[in-house]
Amino acid sequence: MTDVEIDDGDLPEPSLKNIIDQKSLQWVFVGGKGGVGKTTTSCCLGVQLAKSRKKVLIVSTDPAHNLSDAFCQKIGREPTPIQGFDNLCAMEIDANNDMEEMQRNMQEQGTDDDDGLSAMMSELTSSIPGIDEAMSFSELMKQVQGLDFDVVVFDTAPTGHTLRLLSFPTILEKALGKVMELKDRFGGLIGQATAMLGSGSNPANAQDAILGRLEDTRAVINKVNDAFQDPALTTFVCVCIPEFLSIYETERLVQELSKFGIDAHNIVVNQVIFPEKDAEELAEWYDKTKASLPSEAQEICSKMMARKRMQDKYIGQCFDLYGEDFHVTLMPLLDYEVRGTDKLKDFSEFLIDPVDLEE
Repeated sequence: MTDVEIDDGDLPEPSLKNIIDQKSLQWVFVGGKGGVGKTTTSCCLGVQLAKSRKKVLIVSTDPAHNLSDAFCQKIGREPTPIQGFDNLCAMEIDANNDMEEMQRNMQEQGTDDDDGLSAMMSELTSSIPGIDEAMSFSELMKQVQGLDFDVVVFDTAPTGHTLRLLSFPTILEKALGKVMELKDRFGGLIGQATAMLGSGSNPANAQDAILGRLEDTRAVINKVNDAFQDPALTTFVCVCIPEFLSIYETERLVQELSKFGIDAHNIVVNQVIFPEKDAEELAEWYDKTKASLPSEAQEICSKMMARKRMQDKYIGQCFDLYGEDFHVTLMPLLDYEVRGTDKLKDFSEFLIDPVDLEE
C-alpha cells in the first residue's frame, strides 16, 4: 500500500484462518464502530466456522438486530437453524427486556415473600448504575452456556455498548461489594425494607434470597470473566473501514480490550476498493486512459481515485499500527449487497483466502 513496505513473510497472515484453526476457541466477539460491517463479518465467520465445528451459534447483542436481514430469514430469541446448514444457528437477544422478564418470573412465584423480594430487587437494580445491564448480561450468559454449541460468535453493538458490556463484571463486583457492606453495617435492615416493600412476614428469608440471587449472578459473571480473559477460549475481532473515525475507534477499542485482558489479534478492514491494487498503479492506468474517456467517466474515475488514495493512506496507518502483531484482513468493496446464505458463503471465502498485496 502507499507509504508502507509490506513483506508478507514478516507479517501475520492477513486472514482469519487463525481463528478457524484454533479449535479451543469457545467465544468470538466481533465489534467496532457502527456501520462498518460487523454483522456481515460475524455471519461470514460463523459460516466458515461451521465447516470445521460440530455446532456454531451466532448471537446478536446489538439492540438494532440485523442477523435476520443478513440471512434473509426470521431469527428470534431462541437458537434458529440457518437455512442451508445443519450445524449453524443464530439468535437475537433483546437485553433491554431481560431484566423485566427476570422480575416477572420472580413475581410469578406468587408468594408474599417473593413479592417483597421482587420489589427490593427492582429498587436495587434502579439505584446502582449499570447493575441492571450487568444482571441481564449474566442471564444471557447463563442461557448461552446452557446451550450445546462448540463455539459462539457474538455480533456486538457499536463500540461504546460493547465496552460497557465487557465492564459488567467490574460493575457487578462493585455493586455487590456495596450490598455486602450495607448488610454488615445495618444487619437486618435490608430484610425489613424488603418486608415493608412487600407483605412478607419473614425478612431474614427475603434478605437471604436477595443476597443469594446476587451471589449466583456474581458467580456466573466471574466465571464468564475468567473465560473472557483466557486467550485459548476467547478472542475479539475488531472490524473497521479505511476512514479516519473508524481507524481511531479501532485504536481505542484495542486499547480498552487490552485493559480488560481480552485477547485481540485480528482486524478486518471492510469496503476496500481493489485491495490487491495500489493507488499509484491505478493512477498510471488513469493517466494513460483519461484522454479517451468522456467527461462523465473522467469525473467518476477522479472521485474513485481520490477515495482509493484516502483508503490506502488509512490502510497504511493500520498496518503501521498493527501489522506486526495483528492479522489484518482486507475485505473488498463489492458491487452488490451481501445478503442471503449463498452470498455470505461466497463473501466469507475472503476471510480465509488472503488478498495478495504484492499482486
